[in-house]
Amino acid sequence: MSHVLVPLPRRAAALGPVLPLVAVVALLALPPTGDGAGPADVMSALAVGYCVIRLLRERRRPLSRRAAVVLGLPVVGLALAAMGAGSAAAGIGGMCRYLQVFVLVPAVVLVLLRGRADFRVLAWSFVGLALWQGAVGVHQYVTGTGASYQGETVRAVGTFGAQDVMGMATAVSLGLVCAAGLALGHAPRWQRAVAAGCALLLVLPLALSFSRGAWIATALTCSVQLALAGLRRALKVGAAVVASAVVLMGGFGVGTAMLSERIDSITQVADAPDQSVTDRYTLWAAATGMWREEPLTGVGLKNFPEYRDGHATLALSSGSDIEGAGETFHRQALLSPHNMYLLVLSEQGLVGVLTLAGSWLALLVCAARGLLRVRRGPGLDCGLIACGLLLWQLTDYAYGDIGGPSTVLSGVALGLTAWWGLARVERPGPACPDEVPGRVEEALAR
Repeated sequence: MSHVLVPLPRRAAALGPVLPLVAVVALLALPPTGDGAGPADVMSALAVGYCVIRLLRERRRPLSRRAAVVLGLPVVGLALAAMGAGSAAAGIGGMCRYLQVFVLVPAVVLVLLRGRADFRVLAWSFVGLALWQGAVGVHQYVTGTGASYQGETVRAVGTFGAQDVMGMATAVSLGLVCAAGLALGHAPRWQRAVAAGCALLLVLPLALSFSRGAWIATALTCSVQLALAGLRRALKVGAAVVASAVVLMGGFGVGTAMLSERIDSITQVADAPDQSVTDRYTLWAAATGMWREEPLTGVGLKNFPEYRDGHATLALSSGSDIEGAGETFHRQALLSPHNMYLLVLSEQGLVGVLTLAGSWLALLVCAARGLLRVRRGPGLDCGLIACGLLLWQLTDYAYGDIGGPSTVLSGVALGLTAWWGLARVERPGPACPDEVPGRVEEALAR
């Protein structure tokens, strides 16, 4: 027979290693269970355990030297900052969260992914999560059941709720970046068309999230992806995006007064900032003041709330209003500077910033080098996604920090970047395991 039929169990077995990672992403579709660890966090811990068991059974080195140095670099600053925490529980808790997001989950992704096929499966899971959260968010806007925004419960927050208003924006943005990368690659035309359609659909819920930081990060990232994919493609996709925006904002009336005001407020950060911008400036100044007190090691993990009032001015409000999406009205205290770099600078000092940001910069350089090698060959989609995910994170961190159930998604995204930038160079043999003859993917393609 000229066609090879691969039994379903074999196909499932071929996806075995990547399934725990897909499960981490999929569980973020569920509503949060409370303030503690959510289902996705628990699944990420199980994925770490599964990875350790596989390494012990296969008796192989988990990471190359380069990968171990790049991913392990943040541990230095974390260890010093944990010793300066207000309590042992706060220090251990904060360190575990940072290790989960920036060390353990990325390392697990790096170890478990075996090739571009696995990479694409995980990227499509990002797109699937974004479509689900986006659909819930659009329904919230249309029915007025979202989080409160300017006195109306219209803000799209997905299943993350009003306590984590950035959760849906993060999930949708990362899914859009993945969809854009898949659409700009060299996959079959129908796959690129589906990915492009998903990217266009995700523009609407991203707009309805009213998240200025996510808008800026997504616009910058997708622009860079388009530029790297080629000028001709950039012009075509740019025309499609403009046409879609005209249809959505004009034909369907998505361009409401609130959305227009939110867009205009991006440029009003100095002349007439709203209260949220004023709060952010005040928190940034407080974080800088803490760093001046302890420039080398910071004030300690989880200590920003304790030192905030001693460094903030009277311009800081008592908190943000939380209402809608299942939450009754209450005030939520502002316990972080809403800037990842300043949060690390204030709590971990120069040592923490240099080690953590140094790890990110090394990942970006490695991923960009890998992308340049495949710009006109197979794997372009993976390279665009890997570089795009990290670029989005680095841009968004200027407007937000870690926190909430969606945080674990950042760890998986960093893992995709780490695999592209580190595993392809370091592992012996073919450049990509899914190119080895005899794999299930080859049999299915016949």
